[in-house]
Amino acid sequence: MLPGFPAAGSFTLHDLTPALLVGSVVLLVSVAAVRLSVRSGLPSLLLYLAIGLALGESGPLHIRFDSAELTQVLGYSALVLILAEGGLSTRWEGIRRSVAPAGMLATLGVVVSIAVVGVAARFVLHMDWNTALLVGAILSSTDAAAVFSVLRRVPLPRRITGMLEAESGFNDAPVVILVTALANWSAHPEQPHSWWFLAGEATFELVVGALIGLGVGWLGGRLIRGAASNSSGLFSIGVVALTVLGYAAAASVHASGFIACYLAALVLGNMRLPHRPAVQAFATAVGWLAQIGLFVLLGLLASPAGMGDQVVPAVVIGLVLLLVGRPLSVVVSLAPLRTTWRDQAFLSWAGLRGAVPIVLATVPRTVGAPGFDTIFDLVFVLVVVFTLVQGPTLPWIAQRLGLVEQYQALDLVVEATPLEEMGAELLQVRVGPRSRLHGVEVYELRLPEGSNVTLVVRGDEGFVPGADTVLRQGDQLLIVATAATRQRTEKRVRDVSLHGRLAGWAS
Repeated sequence: MLPGFPAAGSFTLHDLTPALLVGSVVLLVSVAAVRLSVRSGLPSLLLYLAIGLALGESGPLHIRFDSAELTQVLGYSALVLILAEGGLSTRWEGIRRSVAPAGMLATLGVVVSIAVVGVAARFVLHMDWNTALLVGAILSSTDAAAVFSVLRRVPLPRRITGMLEAESGFNDAPVVILVTALANWSAHPEQPHSWWFLAGEATFELVVGALIGLGVGWLGGRLIRGAASNSSGLFSIGVVALTVLGYAAAASVHASGFIACYLAALVLGNMRLPHRPAVQAFATAVGWLAQIGLFVLLGLLASPAGMGDQVVPAVVIGLVLLLVGRPLSVVVSLAPLRTTWRDQAFLSWAGLRGAVPIVLATVPRTVGAPGFDTIFDLVFVLVVVFTLVQGPTLPWIAQRLGLVEQYQALDLVVEATPLEEMGAELLQVRVGPRSRLHGVEVYELRLPEGSNVTLVVRGDEGFVPGADTVLRQGDQLLIVATAATRQRTEKRVRDVSLHGRLAGWAS
C-alpha cells in the first residue's frame, strides 16, 4: 500500500491531498500519452495499463490493490459511460446499413468465437469444458475504441467503421450474459441449467433491455428537449444521466443494462437535441475519463509476478482466436450478407480486445468460481500481446486491402457559434493524394443549394475561395451546409472525389 494512504474504509480529509496528487498526475500523464499513442500506432489502452502496472505493487509506489469485486463494480460503471459516449457520438445514417451485419457479429459471431476458443482451451490447455467455454466467452468481445485509436488517421469506408462501431456497442450485452452464466455454473455445478434455459434467458434480457433503452431514449429525449435550459453544461449532464437511467432501469428488471444504455444513447444522439456540440464534447470527456480510470485500475489489479506462466497459453489461445476464431465468426456472420472478402479480411484482423475482456475476467472471482487468477492473468497477457501485434499493423492491412479512402468528412465541434439554432453544420474535407478533387474548381463541385466552401487551408495558409479557385492535393476545405443538405453535400463531394468533375453530370 502507498505510504501515506489509509487502510480501506478509513479515508479522511487528511488523506485527500496524496490521493489528489497521484490522481491528477495520472490524468496528466494519460492525456500526454495520447500523443505517443498516435505517433507509435499503439492503442492508448496499453499505455494506460502500463501506468496502472507502474503504480501497482511491482512499481516504485507499491500500491497494493487486489479487490476483484471493486474492479468489477467500477469497471461496469466505466463501461456504461463508454457505451453512452459511443451511442451519443454515433450517427444513425452512418451505421444504418451496418446494423444487420453488426447484429450477426454480436450474436452468431460471438457463439462461433466461443466455440472455437473453447475447443482449443479444452484440448490444448486441458481445461474442463466449462472453464474452457468461460475463457472463450470472456475473449469474444471486441473493443472499437482500441481499433479507432489506431485508425484515427486512416480514412476507412463508412461501412467498415459503422460495423466496428455497432458491433462493439451490441456485443457487450450478450457476452456479459454468457460470462456471468458460465461463471455461475463453475461456482455452483450442483445447480446446472440447460442451454435452452440460457438461450431463453439471454433472449429475454436482450429484447427487454433493447425495448427499455429505446423507450428511455425516445421519451427522455422529448422531455428533456422541452425542458432545455440555456446552460449547455446542465443540459449535457441531463442527457448523459438519461443513458445511465436506461442501464439502471433495464438492470432493475434483470434485463441487459448495457444494450439499454447504448440504444438510449444512440436515440438521444440522433434526435437533434439543442446544445448538441456541448453534449458530444461532454460525453467525449466523460468517456475518456472512464477509459483512463478503467485501464489504470485494471493495471493496478494485475500482478506481473504471476503472468510469466501464462505467456505461452495466452499466445496459443490468442493465435487460435486471431487466425481461426475471429475469421470464422466473421465469415459465418457476413458471408450470407454478401460482404466483400476484403471487408471480411479487415474485420477479421481488426477484432482487437480491450478493457471488456479484462473486466469480465474478474467475474469468476466475484461469483466464487475456481481458477480466477489463472483466467485473469491469461486474459491480461493475451490482450497486451495481441494488441501489440494487431494494433500497429492495422493501417498497413487497410492499405494492402485497398480500403483506405482518399476523401474523408469529419464533423466538427464548434462551441463559439450556436449552430443548432441556425440549423447549420460544418464539414471538414481533406483532399487525398489520389483524390480526383485535385484540379477541380470550386464551382464545379456543384454543391446542393444551402451549402458552400467557406475556407481552404493550403499548407500553412488559409483563404476564402472564389468560384474559380482550383483545389489541390493536401488542401483542407471547410464546408458549411444546412442540416437538411448535409448528407447530399457529403455524397456530392465523395462522388467528385471518386469520379471527377463530371460525376453525376447525366443526372
